[in-house]
Amino acid sequence: MNLTEALLEREKDLGRPVRVGLVGAGQMGTGLAAQIGKIQGMDLVACADIDKNRAEKALTLSGMNSIGYDNEASSSIEKGNGGVVSDVNALAELPIDIVYEATGVPWVGAEVAYSCLTAGKHVLMLNVETDVTVGLYLTQLSKEKNVIYSVANGDEPVVCKELYDFSIDTGFEVVCVGKGKNNPLDQKATPDSLSSEAKKKKMNPKMLASFVDGSKTMIEMTSLSNGIGLPLDKVGMNGPVSEVQDLNKTLIPKEDGGVLSESGRVDFAFGPAPGVFSIVKSDSQTVIEEMEYLSMGEGPYYTLYRPYHLASVEAPRSVGMAIINNESGLQPKTWISEVVGHAKKDLEPGETVDGIGGFSSYGVAYPLSDADGLVPLGLLEGGEITKPIKEGDPISIDSIELPDNLINDLRKKQKN
Repeated sequence: MNLTEALLEREKDLGRPVRVGLVGAGQMGTGLAAQIGKIQGMDLVACADIDKNRAEKALTLSGMNSIGYDNEASSSIEKGNGGVVSDVNALAELPIDIVYEATGVPWVGAEVAYSCLTAGKHVLMLNVETDVTVGLYLTQLSKEKNVIYSVANGDEPVVCKELYDFSIDTGFEVVCVGKGKNNPLDQKATPDSLSSEAKKKKMNPKMLASFVDGSKTMIEMTSLSNGIGLPLDKVGMNGPVSEVQDLNKTLIPKEDGGVLSESGRVDFAFGPAPGVFSIVKSDSQTVIEEMEYLSMGEGPYYTLYRPYHLASVEAPRSVGMAIINNESGLQPKTWISEVVGHAKKDLEPGETVDGIGGFSSYGVAYPLSDADGLVPLGLLEGGEITKPIKEGDPISIDSIELPDNLINDLRKKQKN
């Protein structure tokens, strides 16, 4: 039985489909809304966004024809209609089963996840930025509340984990797991410098800047590292340029001609985007002969490659995994990697740091042991610089006064 069939069986038993909520009706959120509208067994019934019109659009795309607002949202949902709330924390009190967080803003994601998990709702993160900041705490909280916390399907970390699981389940040694990056790296990129390109691509320029300055890749691979327990090879990872057919010659240990210090690493490569890969190895001559017969090459290193990830279009599968299988696609099981904020320009005392993809900072992935005394990227927004920081340098904890907000409080509670 596939997940949709199982959800339909659940709907028969309960007399209603799974009720889904959404925070953030931007590009990812609207794509998710449109796809949920095509899937039986679940309805997108609630949305919170700073723009009420975008929230309405998301619910309309998902098939809702009648919408109640704020105080009327709960009763509207109970009647089988939709509900829009202006306060993200109000979503936790609505009669829904599961919530997608799709804002991409770490502190917003922390507030949504904390309030919804505390209220006994499953939480699915299209906001990996929050996951790499306080995901371990949120995972612990979800277990206490007996609900699921997970990075959503379709994002590269979960798609990578699926290949990793396949590699492990088939008995291979996992050498390297990661994603392709298709944007050229420019750590000085800002929303202003990318405004024309963002307009052509119909993207939020801040989101595009987070791709181009490398923050998004660092965030995604850090989430993967903490979720599967494989470390980064070094600060910033290797990120070689490689075609798909050469990955199994490049992302392998140096002793065999590659770039890795050791086997069993998380990394990325310029070239094989938008796909994900798992480089595996066999030391069995019988398996090596069979793999060559199966057109996988002469070995002993092989590339398992998925040439696509469908982002928000694929994300609805997480609902069935959580509701039917009580399963998380990816959540931190350890904390061995960190995304550290670096100065995108010279920062002077008194300056306030803006958010990811902005003008102040970009992210670099670090092995946790190398990140001592440095500030996680997801904690920086709203912080005030107290000591000068040179462009390109990591932002240290003694050079900034971080804001007094929930995400910083949760980070203090998180046990690495």
